[in-house]
Amino acid sequence: MKLCQALAALSIVCFAGLGCIQAVTLEVREGNSTCIKTELSATFAITYNTSSSTRTAQITLPNSTTVDTGSSSCGADGSPWLVGVFGSGHALGLSFSTNGNLYNVANLTLQYNLSDTSVFPGANSSDVVTVVSASVGISAVINTTYRCLSPVTVEVGGASVTFSDMRLEAYMPGNDLNPAESICASDQTTTTAPPTTASTTTTAPVPTTPPGTPEQGSYSLKNSNGTDCLLAQMGLQLNVTYLSKSPNKTVHELLNLTPNLTSSSGSCGASSATLVLTQERITTLSFIFTLNSTSNKYHLSGITLLANWSDMAVPFSANNTNLNYLRSTLGRSYMCNAEQTLAVVPTFSLNTFRLHVQPFGVTTDQFATAEECQMDQDQMLIPIIVGAALAGLVLIVLIAYLIGRKRSHAGYQTI
Repeated sequence: MKLCQALAALSIVCFAGLGCIQAVTLEVREGNSTCIKTELSATFAITYNTSSSTRTAQITLPNSTTVDTGSSSCGADGSPWLVGVFGSGHALGLSFSTNGNLYNVANLTLQYNLSDTSVFPGANSSDVVTVVSASVGISAVINTTYRCLSPVTVEVGGASVTFSDMRLEAYMPGNDLNPAESICASDQTTTTAPPTTASTTTTAPVPTTPPGTPEQGSYSLKNSNGTDCLLAQMGLQLNVTYLSKSPNKTVHELLNLTPNLTSSSGSCGASSATLVLTQERITTLSFIFTLNSTSNKYHLSGITLLANWSDMAVPFSANNTNLNYLRSTLGRSYMCNAEQTLAVVPTFSLNTFRLHVQPFGVTTDQFATAEECQMDQDQMLIPIIVGAALAGLVLIVLIAYLIGRKRSHAGYQTI
């Protein structure tokens, strides 16, 4: 389908003490409809080699950035693309995916031209380099605008991209950004409340009745050929603090994920796998697993929670893509029967029970040999240590008894 001319505009946002930050607006249109719209500022730190050293180039997304209409698309396959081009052969690309409840940036692509001497002076190469990251951590509830005013840095290849003053939406029902927002975790934790007057009262967090141990659910993902590529069994408990609809009330909620009300979706890749769990279309929990191809080690690198519960004043959004949990080796699974608490952001943590996962190297529909967590290993050591101590005590008593008996016999003479 032929794209109409994409629009690019510039607005200037000034913050006291920080100078002016350029916020570039880009949108992808098809016919009279807009499918992607972004308002953002971005800076790039790109490391490159010269003949004698390594340097880092700092680039700011300029106001001259335009949408590449040949590469950008609303996506007939359901995967829209936005590609912004700037300077002498540089480009920033964002691709999106959705499970019907949640949309996210599936891939971030950065292209830079080392022959641009104004940006890369002394570069010992004139190549056009393209690097891709699948661990972006930008997710939002469908039909809401993702908002993140705080700086968020994404590592991609030998470069990093720092977004700020960011508002974007994909799979748009209209041509303007939706006033309903999914707010990033950084904004939730750094936003300060307005000063209160003496007449204003604040209610302390209201604890709810503990829901008990969650039921273990079984989840899996399949490749395009129909074979399993990710296996997971786990009981999950959400620990969330949010603002209630009741004025000045903050609620601390413990909620168990119920397996028979939860659907799974996601994708498997060579170095990244995403598992998305959705409960009754109001709670979406996403896991991002990352594989280090050099060390053949994988870990849970990202968790996202999007929730819109009836008592919430605004939809809840929490995201952290700099985690290092559930570490294991390619070709093995990870197991932890003990309760674990995975801290995500100050307002959200995840409790896991009887967890068993394998996001990479699945060859059958069964888990590979498990690497157990330290807590399980410690729990196994306790009965061994107690048993050894009891055995040692019995041995000491027995030896003392034999020595005492021998001494008692030595006190008598044979007639």
